Amino acid sequence: MQVIKQYIDDNKQRLLDELFELLRFPSVSADPKYKTDVLNAADYVAKKLTEAGADNVEVCQTAGYPIVYGEKIIDPALPTVLTYGHYDVQPPDPLELWKTPPFEPTVRDGKIYARGACDDKGQFYMHVKAFELMMQTNTLPCNIKFMIEGEEEVGSNNLGVFVKANKERLKADVVLISDTSMISMENPSLETGLRGLSYLEVEVTGPNRDLHSGVYGGAVANPATILAKMIASLHDENNHITIPGFYDDVTELTETERNELNAAPYDEAEYKTDLDIAEVWGEKGYTTFERTGTRPTLEVNGIWGGYIGEGAKTVLPSKANAKISMRLVPNQTSEKITQLFTDHFLKIAPKAVKVKVTPHHGGEPVVTPTDSVAYKAAQKAIAESFGRDPIPTRGGGSIPIVALFEAELGLKTVLMGFGLDSDALHSPNEKYDIFNYYKGIETIPLFHKYFAELSR
Repeated sequence: MQVIKQYIDDNKQRLLDELFELLRFPSVSADPKYKTDVLNAADYVAKKLTEAGADNVEVCQTAGYPIVYGEKIIDPALPTVLTYGHYDVQPPDPLELWKTPPFEPTVRDGKIYARGACDDKGQFYMHVKAFELMMQTNTLPCNIKFMIEGEEEVGSNNLGVFVKANKERLKADVVLISDTSMISMENPSLETGLRGLSYLEVEVTGPNRDLHSGVYGGAVANPATILAKMIASLHDENNHITIPGFYDDVTELTETERNELNAAPYDEAEYKTDLDIAEVWGEKGYTTFERTGTRPTLEVNGIWGGYIGEGAKTVLPSKANAKISMRLVPNQTSEKITQLFTDHFLKIAPKAVKVKVTPHHGGEPVVTPTDSVAYKAAQKAIAESFGRDPIPTRGGGSIPIVALFEAELGLKTVLMGFGLDSDALHSPNEKYDIFNYYKGIETIPLFHKYFAELSR
């Protein structure tokens, strides 16, 4: 541990400066106008992997954005860890809500503010620097492979093709991912499961053009009103999702499982204060931890239609649209849920409008084993680094490729994240604590150490 801490202390500013360089790339995979920036970010990652000591570093082309691969095989007889991360980021919009420019990292109160600071540049880059540390101090105890992609934020559509075509190159004993969060630095945790995802877009069309709301209002269906009614009908008075068959495959937690999950520290007053809300909200009969980690959800991510510019324009809009995501739990599948939603949404549409449902992407829910060598190695690493055992939790987010790795490579995943739920992921003013960044670089070598030892 002393060697690790000394290396970090000796290189503290450089470790931070390099992350800032990475954060300055506006690598937004969802918007084609950022294409060059996304590609430049991939080249930067490849460069830094090479400098850290990785062999066979390659910017692997796909039908979309490239996947950066690198490896260090010190002994084929030793265990191998496959580290996954992503260099693409969410769009920074709305820009006016950022206190400082999203792609010019700024430090305030010990926190790095920038798009991608936590999700996932700050977190995956910890692994690159931890690898550098082990190489420079001659303490690398096992083989490491890196696979850093550029399409996670748009569904990882080309990752499956790459994985299937490179099974031999990607052979490993476990996948290690830092793209999740901890309860807090005082209460470190390890996520033992992730929800799946079904993401789609709906369009409601009424008349063939925008209409004068005085001449036609009251006689022609308003797509914005119809869409609002249709969306509102997707939940009942208990915030239970009303799509027929939606819960058919959901398995209820046992009382023991519920008690274990809810044993994690939770201050509801602090939770509400942080979000500036008067009350929590959700499916009746479940706690906040259960609602965000073990129950399926349906949320509107964006809704638009008609005139939204300055001043007034009295129109009855021709179209209204919404983007909707559903988080899924074990035993649910994105394909089935997408079909159930589509069938139901088309069925409840009145004849006065036309409805179109367009699926975008999805992913499957996963539960990671807590009795594996890799999970125990993560427990020991965090316990040594933080001075206390990590609390097992369920993550509310989705990393679709975790199920892919299990299906195609037969590999389980350890989710060892160092972010916080309060880091404003996908929102303006995303942040990542400098302390967390250094703590990750400190903890990751310990994971490799204990994974190698426990694998003997």
